[in-house]
Amino acid sequence: MRDEYERYGIDQLRGLIGVLQILGAAGLVVGFYMPWIGQFSAVGLAAMMLCGVGVRIKIKDTIVQTIPAFAYMVLNGYIALACY
Repeated sequence: MRDEYERYGIDQLRGLIGVLQILGAAGLVVGFYMPWIGQFSAVGLAAMMLCGVGVRIKIKDTIVQTIPAFAYMVLNGYIALACY
């Protein structure tokens, strides 16, 4: 995983990205009880995946390599808009 972050050129942000992903996942779970937190978390995770898609495009990854980030972006966008 460390090699991937180096390939992306964002190895110095690895820890921050990991913490934000954990907080986003926890926020989605808390969203079952406090919907506004779930919606906020889904928007944040969708924005993070949008950045991920942008990085993949910038480093010229293939479509197949970009699809997971795009799919998670769409999924979190759907959660933010439809589920809360």
